[in-house]
Amino acid sequence: MSPSDLPASSASSPSSGRAARSLVVLLLAAGVAHFARPRTFDAIVPRSLPGTPRAWTYASGVAELALGAAVAAPRTRRIGALATAGFFVAVLPANVKMAVDWRNHPAPYRAAAWARVPLQLPLVCWALRAGRRG
Repeated sequence: MSPSDLPASSASSPSSGRAARSLVVLLLAAGVAHFARPRTFDAIVPRSLPGTPRAWTYASGVAELALGAAVAAPRTRRIGALATAGFFVAVLPANVKMAVDWRNHPAPYRAAAWARVPLQLPLVCWALRAGRRG
């Protein structure tokens, strides 16, 4: 019996496998970036959150590394991908803060900052696709 003979619910589709692999790369790279360049991320932490921006920067970096590991492992991929979708929704306020804070930057920077806001929707869809089976 070949994988193509299995019911759709028993095997991951090639599309979801590619989505998962590329999502893992994104999450791990972003997680590492939070530790390599924390000041960049500190600046977009909403002031309304308790604690220091650096603590949130490191916590989100750890979360991205953990999510990347969860999506990478087939046994935890589905729950990891669902958690990743939730994470992408949770960081939306940071992207909005960045866009607002950059209102006095040159136009290309403002445009890039605002482009990050609606980008969260395709990221959520990407995570959901990565966690799909069959």
